[in-house]
Amino acid sequence: MKKTGTSAAWGFTLIELMIVVAIIGILAMVAVPKFADLINKSKEGATKGSLGAVRAALTVYYGDQEGQYPVDNLASLTTNAKYLDSIPQSKTPPMHTDSSAVNATGSATNVSDANGWAYNNMRTETGAFSWGTLLVNCSHTNSKGERWTAIGL
Repeated sequence: MKKTGTSAAWGFTLIELMIVVAIIGILAMVAVPKFADLINKSKEGATKGSLGAVRAALTVYYGDQEGQYPVDNLASLTTNAKYLDSIPQSKTPPMHTDSSAVNATGSATNVSDANGWAYNNMRTETGAFSWGTLLVNCSHTNSKGERWTAIGL
């Protein structure tokens, strides 16, 4: 900062202002991508939390119904808000839009790469995607490199 003229006024030179603007620009270039990544990670965390909440509701339903899982698209979990107020959204950025749709697949081979949830509502299936299993209906990977359809199996 230089004293200008003979008066007592102080001010910044143009070069000093340009340096400050350049530094702010560099900081913004670094911060904006990190901010976008943090938003995606927070959405992934919300999806994992929602997956746990719906699975917990399925477990309570299973106990209440004496060993029976819902055979619908999980609408029975939200009836009278006994187990859940509503089916939460699955958020799998940036692959799909947010959705609370439930694909009641009935089979492990019918898990699609859509959005929302995949739920096996048929008693006949065995193995990793057996009756009553709920998955995120996305075959992509999250920020940790895990396939969404393999989380929690």
